[in-house]
Amino acid sequence: MKSTSLSAAAPRRAGALLVAVLCALALLPAVARADNPIVQHMYTADPAPLVHNGRVYLYTGHDEDGSTWFTMKEWRVWSSADMVNWTDHGSPMSVATFSWASKDAWAGQAIYRNGKFYWYVPVVNRATGRMAIGVGVADSPTGPFRDAIGRPLVENGEIDPTVFIDDNGQAYLYWGNPNLWYVRLNADMTSFSGSPTQIPLTTAGFGARTGDPNRPTLYEEGPWVYKRNGLYYNVFAAKCCSEFIAYSTAPSPTGPWTYRGTVMPTQGASFTNHAGIVDFKGSSYFFYHNGALPGGGGFTRSVAVEKFTYNADGTIPTINMTTSGAPQADTLNPYVRQEAETIAWGSGVETEPSTEGGMNVGWIENGDYIKLKGAAFGTGARTFSARVASGAAGGTIEVRLDGPTGTVVGRCGVSGTGGWQNWTTVSCPITGATGTRDLYLRFTGGSGYLFNVNWWQFGA
Repeated sequence: MKSTSLSAAAPRRAGALLVAVLCALALLPAVARADNPIVQHMYTADPAPLVHNGRVYLYTGHDEDGSTWFTMKEWRVWSSADMVNWTDHGSPMSVATFSWASKDAWAGQAIYRNGKFYWYVPVVNRATGRMAIGVGVADSPTGPFRDAIGRPLVENGEIDPTVFIDDNGQAYLYWGNPNLWYVRLNADMTSFSGSPTQIPLTTAGFGARTGDPNRPTLYEEGPWVYKRNGLYYNVFAAKCCSEFIAYSTAPSPTGPWTYRGTVMPTQGASFTNHAGIVDFKGSSYFFYHNGALPGGGGFTRSVAVEKFTYNADGTIPTINMTTSGAPQADTLNPYVRQEAETIAWGSGVETEPSTEGGMNVGWIENGDYIKLKGAAFGTGARTFSARVASGAAGGTIEVRLDGPTGTVVGRCGVSGTGGWQNWTTVSCPITGATGTRDLYLRFTGGSGYLFNVNWWQFGA
């Protein structure tokens, strides 16, 4: 609970204060406030999107604060129905999920089949000291995930699995750095037929690299394989270091591959990059990571997303990193319960597991805020309710429109509840919230931590 973990929160809080500085700078008149990276309260890396039942579920790694190496102990899950307001589902899988693994929760990908979700990830096998591919399985896209087989699925010391199911039902797992491998997965998704096959890394297939006789092609790591209009795509991190994103195509899932060029040039204050591509609500989206947050870099990365359109011949256009990110794909309904950890942009706040299930927003101090993009109020909201808890004196939730210092349409007082997880519901009247507007929940009060928020909802 938060009341017993404030000292542990101090290092994380320092990172949050840096984010607050970024947000303050973004409020200056000549600077547009960014919506990329899509998560601001922690470092995220290696995005792997999955579309399921009208939402995008985003599976990421988690770079630890202050890392000077790829120090990663867990994976995280996020989801969105509109590509801009993202819900934090916490960490449903970690290195500890695999009893045979010792470290390195690195880049993986999840896929849905037969009513279950399978998450393929690289970790170090304690017995051999080599990287191996494990499989987590869950009944829900947000977990919890458990070790599906209790041992590595495949092990050859290489990393970065990507998984793909062809139209005929045959599933493939690809992975590799410095090489590129694949296996044909069986229908159970936890075993495979035959032996791992190495894909020839030819310059025709993966481009020519100069300056490294041991790596004649541009392929480096992080493959992302998918199919579109009968053509197979392999989008990968190219060269090193710094990496850019390139891609190849093939007439079959096993090749032969033809190099097609650059997707995202080298940029973004991180010497690695990692791509994921999905179609959602009629548009195509490209996920990647950079070092855009305060303190960010090659070991402290952040996931971002851009919308793009394929060229008429199926080629992928050049995509550059932006701070504006993807446009909103749908409005947010403020009249249904929304989790407080659903955030387009947050300043100062963090998240933690809630005793009521899911996550809650916490570590709230005076002046912190949460932005929700494109809330559809229609003819007008009359009330606002929030589920809150406070082990201190509480404070106030200021309901504002269009900015953290925008029009106040309501204020909800929060009193102490006797504990950071002792929950109660507070409500207040709302006046002037009409149309589709950006919603800001700004938190005010005295010194120190004020209160936690689990969820909120407007009444019409």
